[in-house]
Amino acid sequence: MYEAQCAVVGTVITNPVKRSTPTGDEVLSFRMASNARRQDRNTGEWTDGGTLYLTVTCWRRLVRGVGASLMKGDPIIAYGQLRTNEYTNRDGVERADLEMRASAVGPDLARCNVSIHRTKAVAPEAATDGDPGATEPLDEDRDHDRIEDDVRESVPA
Repeated sequence: MYEAQCAVVGTVITNPVKRSTPTGDEVLSFRMASNARRQDRNTGEWTDGGTLYLTVTCWRRLVRGVGASLMKGDPIIAYGQLRTNEYTNRDGVERADLEMRASAVGPDLARCNVSIHRTKAVAPEAATDGDPGATEPLDEDRDHDRIEDDVRESVPA
């Protein structure tokens, strides 16, 4: 099996949908589109090229963050493993869809402004028996524990 990793810049075109697998794992998926747009150097006019459509699936920790943050119309950058799904539809026609198993998804800051709300990290309990593998408690004064309450407007594309 191939493992083509890439980043795709585009727009969310369906609202993310969360479901559970038979084993109880949560998976979140949505469709995105990436448009090619080029400026003709001779005329100065912009022309639209083709559009790449793909399904993005998110697993584990990514489910919560993407589910709480993204919706249809949001400009994003998705990074992950690409693969094709080949199948036969109800009419007997063979089809192939492009899917990305995402390892990272975030806003495209060239097309919007965002406010980051960090979840507070929980430190594992420190061992009381002098365990050398125990971790130190987190420093509560670090900047990443600060939650920003202001909301910023999105900048149109």
